[in-house]
Amino acid sequence: MSSSDRRSFLLAALALAGCGFRPAYGPGGPAEKLQGSIRVEDPTDKNGFDLVERLEERIGRPEAPRFDLRYRISTSIDSVGITPSDSITRYNLTGRIEFTLVERASGEVVQSGTVSNFTSWSATGSTVAALVAEEDAKYRLMRILADQIVTQLIATSGRWLA
Repeated sequence: MSSSDRRSFLLAALALAGCGFRPAYGPGGPAEKLQGSIRVEDPTDKNGFDLVERLEERIGRPEAPRFDLRYRISTSIDSVGITPSDSITRYNLTGRIEFTLVERASGEVVQSGTVSNFTSWSATGSTVAALVAEEDAKYRLMRILADQIVTQLIATSGRWLA
């Protein structure tokens, strides 16, 4: 990194600090107390298990939970690659999660939202390869959606996490 690049980086960091920017997980940051404070609803299926696994990777397993995270997952599969002989070669998996964060002590909803995204997989090759590709797409989608939920929680935690 050249000296000029370092100065630009330092000036940008100072400008952000001057406008009140703080790292979310840093000392005094809005999400500092987020780790280990949210108990995610128990999963009821494979998608739920993958979602909860990723959420706990990101926000930690609850030690002394102050909040409960409830969620509802919906997915749909669309054929997007079709050959002239009507064979499907590619699928899109679209997912949507509606979530609600509830304070345990009061039962008050402190944050809610919806996240959505999609992944794809190829259906060419063997039946086994297509099934494995579909399972991988589901796994990737749940991780993407979990990351979006965490991003929303971090972004809003300054309002509801004291």
